[in-house]
Amino acid sequence: MRTGGGRGRWWAWPIALLIIVVAAVPLVRYWLTNPADQRLVDLDVYRTGGESLLRGLPVYDAVTPAPQLLPFTYPPIAALLAVPLAVMSWPAAQWVWTAGVLACLGVTAWFGFREPLTRLRPAWAGPVVFGVMTAACLYLMPLRDQIRFGQVDILLVMLCLADCVARRPWWPRGMLIGLATAIKLTPGVFLVYLLVTGFGRDAVPEQRRAFFMAVFTATLLTVLPFLVIPHDAASFWFSALLDGDRVGANNATTNQSIRGMLLRLYLPGWLTSLIWLALGAVVAWYGFRRAREALLRGDRMTAVALTGLMAVLVSPVAWIHHLAWLVVVLAALAGRALGDRTPLAGTPLAEGPPARGSLAGGALIGGTLAGGALTGGPADGRDAGARASVSSGLTGAAVVAGVWLYYVLPIPWWGVSLRAADIPVLSPVAGRVVQDAFGLGAVALVWLLGRRPAAGVSGPAEPSPDETSPDETSPDETSPDETSPDETSPGDGRRLGSRAIP
Repeated sequence: MRTGGGRGRWWAWPIALLIIVVAAVPLVRYWLTNPADQRLVDLDVYRTGGESLLRGLPVYDAVTPAPQLLPFTYPPIAALLAVPLAVMSWPAAQWVWTAGVLACLGVTAWFGFREPLTRLRPAWAGPVVFGVMTAACLYLMPLRDQIRFGQVDILLVMLCLADCVARRPWWPRGMLIGLATAIKLTPGVFLVYLLVTGFGRDAVPEQRRAFFMAVFTATLLTVLPFLVIPHDAASFWFSALLDGDRVGANNATTNQSIRGMLLRLYLPGWLTSLIWLALGAVVAWYGFRRAREALLRGDRMTAVALTGLMAVLVSPVAWIHHLAWLVVVLAALAGRALGDRTPLAGTPLAEGPPARGSLAGGALIGGTLAGGALTGGPADGRDAGARASVSSGLTGAAVVAGVWLYYVLPIPWWGVSLRAADIPVLSPVAGRVVQDAFGLGAVALVWLLGRRPAAGVSGPAEPSPDETSPDETSPDETSPDETSPDETSPGDGRRLGSRAIP
């Protein structure tokens, strides 16, 4: 994994690891030492599914111990994959899963920020800034919830992102998307993404092949449980999946999908469904269209970020932790500010000189999250371009920092408190808007990412053979809602009520 060549920067990777560990310790210490019946409750759901299989009990009739009483809500293949967790002791499973969450975040951050990181100078700056960015992403509320609940979302994000942006994957492209879709249905939006980019005018053959592989993998992993645990498979697809109440109160603050925001308006049910279908169709049309355009101009990261946000907005239920896609969103925003493009076979890229170690890149990455890693200026006669580049980088830094801070703060819960204050006009109107802040923010991010980049911004040259990514590294170079009385704000971390998370 080279970040600029040269020897003498191996020591930067232990520093990066130390930064991530130091950042993670307070979160891990807090959530793994809170009351036992409140600890990693979703991981307990997964283990319950695996334990049910080991004991020969119906998976979709089992619930976790009181007071949570959460049912297993995932496809049957997920129960089969959860058997190893059931074999472990509960304390061991907690530590193994938490370590896995951190590892998945690290891989996701590397794939996401790889392009700007590989352009930083000196060589040790890339690993150090990577550590700082990963630590910063860990404090996003959806990522904190991964540790708090023991959630699986960051794993799914990692699988889909790696499948889409790995330069030379050792697996058949599309297989990881199929796996993620089989484990949890929401990554199925990437099947739509592969469909719209792999077929039709200006179709990308690679995307078409990935689509077929993803469909094959998802189908295989869906059919397999019918051969191994047929009763449980039938129970999920023909009963549990159709029971929307299994996942918890859909109108709770934690549901930040378009449908969740509409449910909190308490309109007649038929009208809510009608508006949801209409708005969802518009958002999906815009999002997938812009994702396709982004891919065709070589901006894979924006395409993945837009598709990930579709999984949140158009889904019937999208809890706050589903917004783990924000890691990719931040990477896409950073890349757009720098003009990053991943070369796409069969499509032309804007011509322009390589942007290695540019001033804008250092300003954006360093100024936003790491304190800077600037390198030498441009060649003679490009002073105006350099000033424009720095200005663009600083603007991009402000956007990335603003989005990061917005999703670090528990803003939706401020809306709950504002509504509970019962201030005429302000509480029912402003309180509702603030309560929906993360969902509305996701809509704004779709619009922002969907805007075409400024004319004249060009990406880096195609990577040379001596610049490799993690997927092609040589062995010696590794490196309280008013509708849910039991629901409290995320700050207390003690009472979760009966919320189930799909």
